[in-house]
Amino acid sequence: MGELYRFGVSMPVKLLEVFDRYIARKHYTNRSEAIRDLIREKLVEEEWRESDKEVIGTITYVYDHHKRELTDRLIDIQHDHHEEIISTQHVHLDHDHCLEVIIVKGKAKEIQDLADRIKSLKGILHCQLAMTTTGRNIPA
Repeated sequence: MGELYRFGVSMPVKLLEVFDRYIARKHYTNRSEAIRDLIREKLVEEEWRESDKEVIGTITYVYDHHKRELTDRLIDIQHDHHEEIISTQHVHLDHDHCLEVIIVKGKAKEIQDLADRIKSLKGILHCQLAMTTTGRNIPA
């Protein structure tokens, strides 16, 4: 982790009580690690907003595979974005519904555009993008 620097944080007692309950719920051993994780989380979110930064993540969606032409459209979109797609996983949920998880890596804007294209298709019941950092720009 490298050299540590100790500093103080002032906050209202009520906020600290809520934060301590959060720490216990999330199984942190101390406030410092929880604060470090919250700072890292905000730095990662900042990377997402900078469209030229490389991010990694997943696009997860559920769809009705009986919808005409939907499967072909999904395949076309995936091939249009083959440079950003690392892997896909397909799961048959039941007779009518499928779940796909696409692992993606690329510029934040391109990944968001890919998720938006999928989400906008008729027959997509739910689509969620989860982006995270490659870790290159976040100190340990």
